[in-house]
Amino acid sequence: MTDRNLVERLKELVRNPPPLPGGGHTAERHQRLFQVGKENLSLVRLAEAHWDAVAILAEAGRDPEPNAIYGVWASEIPGKSLRLDRDNDGWRLTGSKMFCSGASLADRALVTAGSPAPLLVDVNLRKQHDTIKFDYSNWKTNAFGATKTATVTFDAELVAPCEIVGEPGWYLERSGFWHGACGPAACWAGGAAGLFEYALTQSRHDPHTMAHVGGMSADVWAMHCYLEQAGREIDAAPLDVRAARIRARATRHLVEQCCTDVLRRLARAYGPHPLAMQEEIAIRYQELGLYIRQSHAERDLEALGLDVIEAE
Repeated sequence: MTDRNLVERLKELVRNPPPLPGGGHTAERHQRLFQVGKENLSLVRLAEAHWDAVAILAEAGRDPEPNAIYGVWASEIPGKSLRLDRDNDGWRLTGSKMFCSGASLADRALVTAGSPAPLLVDVNLRKQHDTIKFDYSNWKTNAFGATKTATVTFDAELVAPCEIVGEPGWYLERSGFWHGACGPAACWAGGAAGLFEYALTQSRHDPHTMAHVGGMSADVWAMHCYLEQAGREIDAAPLDVRAARIRARATRHLVEQCCTDVLRRLARAYGPHPLAMQEEIAIRYQELGLYIRQSHAERDLEALGLDVIEAE
């Protein structure tokens, strides 16, 4: 998919959004993300961020700007949060934030600023000014090159009071944060399903290859089940923050494990050829391996364990 085709496809997708989480059709939302992930991981990375932003705004009682594509820039490095300082005109946003996907593609972005209870800022990226700068030089991998991921620097960017979304800490404290955390897992699952579909087209049918195909099939089926059940549970108790937190971490862990198994099995079944000489598969393989690192692995499992003990 060329960069131009990706942008056109993204615009087509955002005109037909999935159901909001917690509204009775969350499993359908997960399935939609899964299908777009199976289509293209760069595409779903951008679409998921936009749909997450729409869900966040809805939870805050706001409507998104018509026809705008949104990003969500919430990656935090300890001790390096953006500053949001008051002045006579409102607020000023200052500092740099890494992992900002869609930097030159999005019209607006929901950006976290401040610590430990961040505020969420709805930033207009299309204003004519020199207070927002994109630096793409830190992104060294070919994976997700089409997403235009940058380090974004804000130089006293003026923020109007109406562009502040929620109170300090609201972004992280709401149940919707954890419902939204299941969204990337659905994207990962779709990416892995795309690799499994490639395996189904291959002519190698020796016993060892078929064992790996069987294992990948089981992984994809399991991920469907995890996402379906997570969606049902979200709809049954949309406001239960602790349950949402436990569910999201468990879902992300299980899906990440299945995706890791698909990556392992594909390489063992088909060797280096598709990873070196078939561009679409090579890029998908790299992107899935990078994307699942949004899972915080053992750190999330520790937090999950503590939550489960406390709940009991």
